[in-house]
Amino acid sequence: MRRLNLPRTAWVLGLVSLLNDTASEMIMPLLPVFLVATLGAAPAVIGLIEGLAEATASVLKLVSGRLADRGVSRRRLVLGGYATSNLARPLIALAGAWPVVLLLRFGDRVGKGLRTSPRDALLAASVGAQRRGTVFGFHRAMDHGGAMLGPLLAFGLLQAGLDMRAVFAASLLPGLVLLLVLGFGLREAPSAPLAPVPALRWGALDRRVRGLIGAAGLLAVATVPDAFLVLWAFQGGLEVLWLPLLWAAAHAVRAAVSLPAGYLADRVGRAPVMTAGWLARAGLLAIMGTVYGDRLQVWALFLLYAGATAATEGAERALIGDHAPAAHKGTAFGLYHLSVGLLALPGAVLFGALWQGLGQTTAFNAAAALTLLGATAFLRMTRVAPTR
Repeated sequence: MRRLNLPRTAWVLGLVSLLNDTASEMIMPLLPVFLVATLGAAPAVIGLIEGLAEATASVLKLVSGRLADRGVSRRRLVLGGYATSNLARPLIALAGAWPVVLLLRFGDRVGKGLRTSPRDALLAASVGAQRRGTVFGFHRAMDHGGAMLGPLLAFGLLQAGLDMRAVFAASLLPGLVLLLVLGFGLREAPSAPLAPVPALRWGALDRRVRGLIGAAGLLAVATVPDAFLVLWAFQGGLEVLWLPLLWAAAHAVRAAVSLPAGYLADRVGRAPVMTAGWLARAGLLAIMGTVYGDRLQVWALFLLYAGATAATEGAERALIGDHAPAAHKGTAFGLYHLSVGLLALPGAVLFGALWQGLGQTTAFNAAAALTLLGATAFLRMTRVAPTR
C-alpha cells in the first residue's frame, strides 16, 4: 500500500480507540468466566447482559448521531462518551452479584452510544470517498490493536499473581490516558448553532445503505457475542490463564486484516468485500458448532472467525459515509448502529437459550443460517442499479 498520509482526526481517534480497547479488553476476556465461576451466572444471563448492553448503546447511537447533525459538538459527544465508559467499567472489580455487572455494563454502553455515531461522522468527514475505506480500516485496525494489548496486560497481571478483580481495577489507567489524548488532541471545526434539521426519511437513503442497514439487523441476530466465544473456548479445554492470550491473538488478526480489507474496499468496491466476509463467517460458525475439546481447533477457528468479522467492518462504515446525505451522516450511522444493537439483544438471548436448551451445535448452526440470510438480503437489495 502507498503511504497512508492520514488526517489528524484519524490519527487521534485511532490512538484513542487503541487506548480504550486496551482498557476494555483487560476485562472482557475474563468477564464471562467471572460471571459463571465467581458470581454463579448461567449462560442465558450472559446473553441477557451482553444483549441489553449492546441494545442500550445502539439506541443512544441514533440519538447522538441526530444531535451531531443538529449542531451539537461532535467533539463533546465523543469526549463525554469515552469518559462515561472509562469511569464505569473498572467498577466491575467491586461487583458482588451479576445484576451489578449488568448495571455497570449498561453504563459502559451508554458511553459507547454517546460517542460512536459522532466519531464515525468525524472520520467520514475527514477524507473524500476515494480514501474513506482506508480511514475506517485504519481506525478499526487501531481499535483491534488495543484489543490485542489489553488481554496481554491482563495475562501479565494474572501471571504476577493478581486476581480478576485487581485486573479489572487496573483498566482505569489506560482509560485516564485516553481522556488526556482526546481532550488535548481532537479538534473540530466550529459547528453551526443548534438548528432544526428535517427528519431523515427511509426512502431518501441510497439503496445500498438501506440494504446494509437491513442486512446488518439480520447479521446482528446471527452474531455470536464475544462472551459466548470465550465460553466456547473455555469449555473446549482452554484454561482461564490462556483466555487473554487467545483474545489478544484474535485481535492481532483483526488488526492485521482491517486496514488491508478497507484499502481493498476502496479498490474493488464495498459489496464484494462485505459479501466475502459474511460468507466466510457463516461457514466458520457451522464448523465451530461441531468442535468439542480440541484445543488446536479452538485456536484456529477462533482466529479465523476474528479475521472474517474484521474483513467487513471498514467497508460497512465506508458505504454509509459514501451514500448517506451530507446533512444526515450522523443519523445514518446511528440507524446502522441502532439496527445492529437492538437486534443483538434477542440474538444474544436466543443464542444463549439454544445453547442452554439444545446444545452448542444447534446454537452455532442457527447463527450460520441467519448469517447466510443476511448476506442474501444485502445482495438482493443492491443488485438493481438505481440507488433509490
